[in-house]
Amino acid sequence: MNLSNNKKTILITGGSGFLGRNLAIALKEEYNVVISGRNNSQNNFAEGVTGCPSIPLDITNIESIRDGINLVKPNIIIHAAATKYVGLSEKFPMECIDVNVIGSQNVARVAIDKGVEIVVGISTDKAAPPCGNTYAMSKAIMERAFCSLNTTGPTKFTCVRFGNLAWSTGSVFPIWKSMLDKNGIIESTGPNMRRYFISVQEAVQIIIDAFENIDETQAAVITRDMKAVQIADILDVWVDTFGGSWKQIEERQGDSIDEHLIGETELEFSKKVKLNGQDYYITQFNKKQKTGLKELVYSKTAERLSKEEIKHLITVLPE
Repeated sequence: MNLSNNKKTILITGGSGFLGRNLAIALKEEYNVVISGRNNSQNNFAEGVTGCPSIPLDITNIESIRDGINLVKPNIIIHAAATKYVGLSEKFPMECIDVNVIGSQNVARVAIDKGVEIVVGISTDKAAPPCGNTYAMSKAIMERAFCSLNTTGPTKFTCVRFGNLAWSTGSVFPIWKSMLDKNGIIESTGPNMRRYFISVQEAVQIIIDAFENIDETQAAVITRDMKAVQIADILDVWVDTFGGSWKQIEERQGDSIDEHLIGETELEFSKKVKLNGQDYYITQFNKKQKTGLKELVYSKTAERLSKEEIKHLITVLPE
């Protein structure tokens, strides 16, 4: 593989997905970026979008990871490969565990063995306690494993949490658009629910801040204090902007009214810091903080997105 010798190399697992493609575009000027995934058709598409080379890589197969790392020789791994849908993970829990738990374990083991400098695990606000579904628990296990493994050698591990990624593949915005295009009605399982939403550009910056400040973020989970929104408010702005109507349907198994960024059992292990001038929360599971947090950080009490911010999220497309 022909990579520049004067740049550090980043391997993105799940790099052919929505977040991975946008990461590659943001990072490719400063780093050699190689994207990877187990869907070769999607890899080819991502190559065309990003201009970055891709390799086939299946994280559920440790030998596939070993082959990929031997070929690419990355300094940094951004581990974005995952089964990420709540409903799908409830229906197919074994697949979720194979990918999100065993796959993450495979990435970590080979990274340590091959002397990779930094591994960044992409997590979710759903991993904060209380974990109410299989997907959430699988990501919480990844967080714990990565943070614990930070002490085993020179490889430094960190994880990032963020909320719903606007316009990511399979998320509510593309689904709503499809519904509206098909019959003019959006069916929502949770208009009463409150969720964190961020743009992919914000998510990319959180990941960059995590590995650029690895001396502070290693062995920890980091997240920004994000704004939240009630789903009904997004739906109202959506129909005002694009037309149509919406209605409530039966809730999905595993869904909750609110999401947490920092759960109750994490408060004494968490603190506020500044990274690259931005306010962050850092949670270190095995280190109680002298000035731990006193209140839950969750969507019920979070600052709300304004109508203008909601409209920006739903109308400005990435890539």
